[in-house]
Formats: sequence, C-alpha cells, structure tokens
Amino acid sequence: MRRITIDERNDWRETASSFGFVFHTIDGEPYWDESAYYAFTLKQIEEDIEAPTEAIHEMAMALVPEVIASEELLTRLHIDPGYWEYIAASWKRGDAHLYGRMDLGYDGNGPAKLYELNYDTPTSLYESAFFQWIWLEQQIQRGALPKHADQFNQIQELLVEAFGTMAARLPKPLYLSAVSQSPEDQGTVTYLRDCAEQAGISTKLIAIEDIGLSRDGRFTDTQDLVIEALFKLYPLEDMFAERFGPALPASGLQLIEPAWKAILSNKGILALLWERNPGHPNLLEARIATDEVVRAGWVRKPFFSREGSNISMTLADGAQLVTDGPDGGGPFILQACHPLPEFEGNFPLVGSWMVADRAAGIGMREDRTLITRNTSRFMPHAIVG
Repeated sequence: MRRITIDERNDWRETASSFGFVFHTIDGEPYWDESAYYAFTLKQIEEDIEAPTEAIHEMAMALVPEVIASEELLTRLHIDPGYWEYIAASWKRGDAHLYGRMDLGYDGNGPAKLYELNYDTPTSLYESAFFQWIWLEQQIQRGALPKHADQFNQIQELLVEAFGTMAARLPKPLYLSAVSQSPEDQGTVTYLRDCAEQAGISTKLIAIEDIGLSRDGRFTDTQDLVIEALFKLYPLEDMFAERFGPALPASGLQLIEPAWKAILSNKGILALLWERNPGHPNLLEARIATDEVVRAGWVRKPFFSREGSNISMTLADGAQLVTDGPDGGGPFILQACHPLPEFEGNFPLVGSWMVADRAAGIGMREDRTLITRNTSRFMPHAIVG
C-alpha cells in the first residue's frame, strides 16, 4: 500500500458537475481529492481486505439472532424495549438488507483492524461506487495510470443486483428519503434511486421531514399516498426516539435498512464481537465503558456517534485527541487504540463496503489527524501490482 501523487484531471470539476457530484467541495474545502491515490497490490486487496471484510460480516450477522433472543443483550445495547418485538419480527421475516460499510485500519502489512460498522446509514457511497471509477477509467485513458490498473469496486454492479433480488418482495414504488438540507445525503439517495431503477424498480424521492402519518397509522407522502416501502438514510435509533416512532411496528412499512439493523448500527456490537471472538486478528479489544476515564491506549466512543463525532482518544504516550459533536451522551464503548497509519502527514482510513452479504469494494478517506470526520477528504485508489 502506497500513497502516490498524481496530476489532477484538469477538467474533473466539470466532470463532477456533469454527473451531479455537487458535494465535491464542502464549506470551501476539498472533499474529493485526486492529487494523490492509494495503490494496492491484488494480494493486499484479496487477502487483507476482501476476505476479512466478509469474515467480520459473518461474525456480525451471527450475533443478530443471539441478540434478539436475549433481553440481557438487548439491554446492554441500549435498544428501546418498545421496539424489541419489532426488531425480532423484522429478522424472522427475513427483511432484506442492502448495504453497509466497515471502517478498517490498514497500512499494507498485517491484518486490517475493524474500527466500527456503519450498517444503517453509511455515506461516501456515490464517490466510492461511481466517481472514483470514472477517475480510474479517465486516468488510464490519458496515460496517467498503467493500462493494467484496476480497482476493488463492484459496488454499483452488486447494488443493482441486490435491488433486483429485492424487487419481487418489494411494494412499489420504493420511496428514497434523506434530510432535505444535506447535499451529501441527497446525493446518496439520488444515486441509490438510479441503481434501483436500473433493477426495474419504480421509485420516488421524498425528504424525510415531509413524511406524514395518517389517522390509521400509515406513513404517507406529500400527496397523502401511503408509503409501503422506504429506503431511509436516517438513523434507526433516531426514528425510534421521535414522535412517529411508535407507529412503525404496526404501520406495514417495509424499511431499507430493516429494523434488525439496529442491532448492528451501534458501537456496543464491537464489545460483543470481541467477547465472542477474543484475539481475532481483525478485531480490536472492546468493552462497554463503566466510567468516564479514558486511559492511555484506549479510545472512547458513544454507541450512537457518527462520522467521528464525540471521540476521546488517548494514545500510548498519554497524548489526547478529542472531537466534539452532537452525539456526546452515553452509553460508550472503550476500544483498544490502534492508530491509523501515516503517509506524509496524512492518515488514511479504508472504508470496506458490503452489498447484501458480499464484499464489494473500498473507498479511502484521509485526514491530517488520527480521527476521520465528515470533513475528511475522499481519495481514489487503484490496484497496480
């Protein structure tokens, strides 16, 4: 694994605009960054990322039936008891899931380490699945990359396939929803809408805040039409806590991601994974925190934090890094500190994508600090060896 500088395409901004990539710059700072790329060998991808990604996924999925059968585990994960039966029913029906992303620490040597699962509302999808592939093709065409260069990226192909598998059991149309004022979230659901339509599914877009509730407990669109199937880029735990949440179990609404993903979408699952697989080479020791102290060599994360918010990291030498954010309330986990590798003052994180139950590709995020946040740059990658 190497970080290789490369000339930017002189027309990449025009290319981004032509494909609707409107969030390539955030608050005046670059989000998409193609001044360098991360180079992998095929062996590194297949043995150190792809295979462990599927192994971790299998371990996580094996926890779901165990958790839904245990009040003690549901309580440890701080899942609202009012939704236990709803979550269990979703799993027992076999409600289909679409995708997820796990964040890995990897430097090109030794096993990749799991930092967390993003299995409910993962973003950076469009840039991983589509725009970095455009970058690869154009850089090969222009001679900036060797003709044999490739990319670990079957994400779009597998998304269309997964939607196609869902199609027979999915009420139509499928609504796709996110917060209206988030360009990144809106870009993600627009991209997923295109994938669904490639699979032959009729779709509609609706802002999450525009969804209503009828008198008989059905969720509705702005025309008061009943929504029967909804992809929501919105956290399950927030849906459960909000005013319309109690209507979910009896509403007949088919969710993507399904309700059982609530078990895998909080960081308490990292402690359960370690308890059941202690010493696994791709896992970091983790436990549910019982106090506020973060000792040297540990990281504290709220169960429900996202995008690097409210993290407290104490390095082995006692140096501390802390991020703020909206997710500072407990409960927390403590996870063994495994710092990201450094490349020329940059710290890359591997986002490894699962689509349904298959490892599908990666996206690289890079920051000047050890904590990856929503403002961290997205860097393309290539397989060149």
